[in-house]
Parts: sequence; C-alpha cells; structure tokens
Amino acid sequence: MKIAIAGGHGQIALLATKLLSASGNEVWGIVRKPEHAADIEAAGGQALVLDLEQSDSETLAGELAAKSIDAVVFAAGAGPGSSAERKLTVDRDGAVLLADAAWRAGVTRYILISAMAADSFDASSDDVFQVYLRAKSEADAAVRASDLDWTIVRPGALTDDDATGRVTLAESTGRGSIPRADVAWIVAQLLTSGTAVHRQFEAISGSTPIAEALRAV
Repeated sequence: MKIAIAGGHGQIALLATKLLSASGNEVWGIVRKPEHAADIEAAGGQALVLDLEQSDSETLAGELAAKSIDAVVFAAGAGPGSSAERKLTVDRDGAVLLADAAWRAGVTRYILISAMAADSFDASSDDVFQVYLRAKSEADAAVRASDLDWTIVRPGALTDDDATGRVTLAESTGRGSIPRADVAWIVAQLLTSGTAVHRQFEAISGSTPIAEALRAV
C-alpha cells in the first residue's frame, strides 16, 4: 500500500511511518520544511515537500496521483504556541484540503487524527484552545460529509510513554490519556486491516488489544 501522511514530521506520523514501512508499505510524509526530510527517511519513508497552507487541492491531488497513493492520513497540526488563525488554516482547512485532494485523485481511504471532545467547543470564545477544538470539530464534520472511506480518531491526552497495545475505544470514553505510540498503532492497524470505515471514536489507554477494539467500534 502507498500512504501519504500530512504532518509527516509529527511524532505520531513518524511512529506510524516506522510501523507501516516495516511491514512493506510505501509511506510519503507531507511536510512544509525540506529539512524534515531526513527524519522521515530515517523512519523508512519519503518526503513530499508541500505547504498545505499555501497549496490548493488540485496541486495536492496531482502529487497524490503521481505517486499512486492508496490512502491518506491527516496528522498535521499548527502545534503548541500557534495562533488561533493557524488552528483554522492548518487543523481545519488542511484536513479539508487533504480530503478534497484525495477525492480528486481517486484516493478513497482517509484517516483523520482529531481531538477528544472536539464538539464541546465554545463558539462564543476566541480562546486559542476553544478555536482549536472548533477547528477539529469542523474538520471532522467536513470529512464525515465526504464520499471518502473515512475514519476519525479522537485521542485523549497524548503522552510519550511506550506503546501498550491496549486501548479503550468508544464514541465517548471519558477523560484519559494515551501514548502517541499507541495512536500510531491504531493508524497502522486501520490502514492495513480496513476496519472501522465510517466510524468516529475517542481513544484512551485501556485493556483491550488494539485490533480487537477496532473490530468492535
């Protein structure tokens, strides 16, 4: 399988790249900065240098088609310390751009990494975190309305702990945390197994093996 990951230099993306490339998949990490290419290559992938905030869906679709991409993952984010405006242009608009480009390129499988409780945002607030939740919620809604074979993963608080391989997945799990490494395992399993199409769920650490939990959502 050929997979493109937007936000390819992020921690979850790099961990997923290692997992996917190790099992024989071809992974392209979409990144804004050329200097990030070396880290993607060290993880077993290849870099596609393209700025989602400056691109359009036709250009991105051309890149996806040229590389015969089979599935896409949106793991990008404006990151800590970024402005409310960039939460919208990256976390929301970037996800929508990737969905539209995938559709144009004939790529049907789309995995979107979102955020726990994204729909609980305060629409009257311009607080950066509330705008972040709004951006994630609106991106999720746009992807759900698409004709793609989407899955939306809403992880809890992310940690740098080692993977446990065991999770709790549900429409609403309640507060909790999860290692980035386990989110990467979820992404890899979704892509290789084809499970949980047209499903949205929250994800925290738990007692159920990832493959079993995904089959049950």
